[in-house]
Amino acid sequence: MDKIVKISIKNWAEDDQPREKLMNKGSSALSNAELIAILIGSGNAQESAVALSKRILNEVNDNFAELARLTISDLQKYKGIGEAKAITIAAALEIGRRRSTAVLNDKPQIKDSKTAFLLLQKELGDLNYESFCVLLLNRANKVLKTVRISDGGITGTVVDQRKVFKIALDNNATSIILGHNHPSGQITPSDADLDLTKKMKAAGITLDLPVLDHIIIGDGNYYSFADEGIM
Repeated sequence: MDKIVKISIKNWAEDDQPREKLMNKGSSALSNAELIAILIGSGNAQESAVALSKRILNEVNDNFAELARLTISDLQKYKGIGEAKAITIAAALEIGRRRSTAVLNDKPQIKDSKTAFLLLQKELGDLNYESFCVLLLNRANKVLKTVRISDGGITGTVVDQRKVFKIALDNNATSIILGHNHPSGQITPSDADLDLTKKMKAAGITLDLPVLDHIIIGDGNYYSFADEGIM
C-alpha cells in the first residue's frame, strides 16, 4: 500500500483551502468540516484537517450541539487532536453558544439635534481640549458607530475630510453627523467651523453621503447647524 503523505493546508489546491475559501467567499460558504479544519490547522499522517474534521463530525451526526457535548478527553481520542486542538474546538463551540444567546444592543436612533447632542456629549463633554467626532448612521438614522477623528489643543483641531468620508464608506454609513467641542464653553461657530461645515456638506452631496448636521458642544449646551438652517 502506498504511504499516505500528510499535506498541510498551505499546500492544498486553492479551492480546497478553507482559510482562502473563507477570505474569498465568506464564512457562510464553508462546510462544518471546513470550519473545524481551520481551528485544528492540520490532521494526521493519514488524514488532512478536513478529512479528520469530517470523520469527527460524522460521529456526532454533523451536529455542533452534539460535538459540544464531547469533553476534551473525548476529542483527544481522535488521532491528530491533541490537548491544544481539543481546547480550541471547545472554546470555539462555547463562543458560538454564547453568541446565540446574546442580545444585540439596540442602536440609538437620531430623531433630532438633541439626540445627537446627548450621544456626542458622552464622547466629548468632559474634554479640556478640542476633539472632533462623527456619528455614522444607517438609512433609519440609527447610529452604526461613533468615531473620534482627531484631537487638538484648547483652541482647535485639524479635520481631514477624506478620512471622515473614508471611514463612513468603509462602515457602510448612508449619512453622517459631525460633532466637536469648544473647551471654552462658547458654542457659537467660528469662521473655521462654518468653512469646514460648508466643505463637508458639499463633499457629502458629491459622494451621496449627506452630512445631516454639525453639533458644537460646550458647557452642557450645544449649537446645531441644522437647527439654525445652515445645513
